[in-house]
Amino acid sequence: MTTRSCPCGLPQAYEACCGRYHRGPAAAPTAEALMRSRYTAFVKGEVGYLTRTWHPRTRPARLELDPGMRWTGLEILATKDGSAFHTTGTVEFRASFRGGSLHEVSRFERVDGAWVYVDGDFPD
Repeated sequence: MTTRSCPCGLPQAYEACCGRYHRGPAAAPTAEALMRSRYTAFVKGEVGYLTRTWHPRTRPARLELDPGMRWTGLEILATKDGSAFHTTGTVEFRASFRGGSLHEVSRFERVDGAWVYVDGDFPD
């Protein structure tokens, strides 16, 4: 077990942070936690987790990750709703990668009690 902090930017080790969601059966309790775990899934190449946490209405039929992509950091810029008391939420973030960054406002909904990614807009 590694003692390095989780790629999502929180200080816990991967296994105690996003890794527990990737392995299941624990589910991310908030939209922000799901956003962080999905970013980490991109870093780790966890296609199955990304597919499972994508809304059935917007999920692509096939998901292939670029093996050359190197994600280098996640910054949460804003969150709206997305707690245990909500059914929807948004998370604005900037995900850095070697050579640039991705700025997105992501929308999340609960499906059967679990948070899932719906879609997002790119503000800049």
